[in-house]
Amino acid sequence: MKKIAAAAAALLTIALSSHADDTAIRVNKMGYLTDDLKKAVVMIPQGTTPDVSNITIVDIMTGKATTPDKIAEAPAWEPMGACYTVDFTSLKTPGRYVIKGAGAESPEFGIGDDVYTGANEIPLYYMRQQRCGFNPVLNSKCHQHDGFLVLSGADDGKHVDVTGGWHDASDYLQYLTTSANAVFQMLFAYQQNPGIWADRFDAAGLPGKNGVPDILDEARWGLEWMMKMNPSDTLFLNQIADDRDHRFGGHPAQDNVDYGMGAGKDRPVYPCSGKPYGLMGNLNDSKGLASSVGKFSSSFSTGAEVFRNIDPAFAAELERRAGVAYEVAKANPGACQTAPCVSPYYYEEDNWVDDMELAAIKRYHATGDTKYRQDAIDYGRMEPVTPWMGADSAHHYQWYPFINIGHALLAQDGERKVSDEFIRNIKSGLDRVKERGAGNVFMAGVPFIWCSNNLTVALVTQAMLYRELTGDDSYLDLETAARDWLFGLNPWGQSMIIGLPETGGYPEDPHSPLHKQCGTALTGGLVDGPVYSNIFNSLRGVHLEREDMFAPYQNSIVVYHDDYHDYSSNEPTMDGTASMTYFLGKLASPKK
Repeated sequence: MKKIAAAAAALLTIALSSHADDTAIRVNKMGYLTDDLKKAVVMIPQGTTPDVSNITIVDIMTGKATTPDKIAEAPAWEPMGACYTVDFTSLKTPGRYVIKGAGAESPEFGIGDDVYTGANEIPLYYMRQQRCGFNPVLNSKCHQHDGFLVLSGADDGKHVDVTGGWHDASDYLQYLTTSANAVFQMLFAYQQNPGIWADRFDAAGLPGKNGVPDILDEARWGLEWMMKMNPSDTLFLNQIADDRDHRFGGHPAQDNVDYGMGAGKDRPVYPCSGKPYGLMGNLNDSKGLASSVGKFSSSFSTGAEVFRNIDPAFAAELERRAGVAYEVAKANPGACQTAPCVSPYYYEEDNWVDDMELAAIKRYHATGDTKYRQDAIDYGRMEPVTPWMGADSAHHYQWYPFINIGHALLAQDGERKVSDEFIRNIKSGLDRVKERGAGNVFMAGVPFIWCSNNLTVALVTQAMLYRELTGDDSYLDLETAARDWLFGLNPWGQSMIIGLPETGGYPEDPHSPLHKQCGTALTGGLVDGPVYSNIFNSLRGVHLEREDMFAPYQNSIVVYHDDYHDYSSNEPTMDGTASMTYFLGKLASPKK
């Protein structure tokens, strides 16, 4: 979780600039595939007479200038005076380009079928950086004493070995919720495109091939930790440590927080609970086990599918556990939330039928028993559209995971009538987001809640899956706009992925002690992304330590800061990063 329990600081209300001084041209700085829809946005300051008639796309090597297919005025992004879209879809010649005109020049970008080559591996660098237990990037061990059970009745204080897994974000807490989703997302990305993944690291995350794609090494690292978090068929664990973690910010091997067992010793381990709980007066709103235990089941099922021919014994145990977890989850409907402690913050997951739908369809794939398929259909009908889609706001991680892959699997595997039903559900979600984004030049239709970039990744994934399932490209503009947003075609001109593109323009000052205190260069992490200004202004300890480089482009509603002390918009997250592997794998695939 975020550093929301940091020492209290006076809340800062930033002064938003009323207008930009210069015209800006925003592009996807990673680049455009040959057959992509290709668009840029020109942002014209207030008080400036817009002249976009001289805009051209210039080949850097040859100097050849190409006229855009179309330039159209679009709804302006406050505080700009005017905005225009520049469409150059017909330009297919591979090369490096800039867009010039209107008194401005864009960053450099590429066109070609190789512009995303290797990008699918970049998120795995961040996942390795987040490893707990043994960290191959830091070449050190941490949190070797985890942990002791809390809120477990007669078992309180009992030691349980839960070393391993990943640190959730830029603190050192660990959550089953986000880790299980990360595992599933990487396994799903591999299944959808198995031939694209490299083998450059071993199982420990150290350089060197081991005959297994690195994405599966990373997923297995998570699966093995999840097995520890499921120490018996009746015990499922949900969380390691709590917000007392925030008393320390430095090298994870030197973590000296005392949870009552001595400085740097055992950390508390919370079980999955179907009732509200917390250690120090603050309580969550848990109502069941299904959201967490359902995630155990779907990740174990998918792991069994993937590792069946790699490690049959490992796969068989995953399959056994998947079946047990499914029955436990089904018997305990409701959402299981993470635990608050000294502060009232936690992941406020409210939905659970999406987790059960995914778990059920995976049980059907494993067993062929149609009762599981019917379960999946029944659960899917309880939540046809993931509720954030089309909404203006939501609580933190309220509708998680942010995409329901179960819908796509039912659309793929169901009878025609069922398939059509769930394709309509997927389409309905896209319609809602597209309608909400119609009022701005970037087609940005996600709510700018905390971790809005995770929603954008989910949107790209859902649109891409819809297109592949149906052959319908009606939402290709929405898919492309959301993808391009992540790579710099946004009001701030900032890529939201640390290290991409290699030419720069990505977060340089992320909220991470590995970056700030340890001097470790982060690679591959997806930062939280822009938030509503009222969220930025309300969180404890948030402030800016230097002048806001994006001040001219902040508006009265939405802000983003490349600043270490803004954990609301510039903190990388492990689960958001893992969720990029599917769409980056597709973009990196050789053209067929």
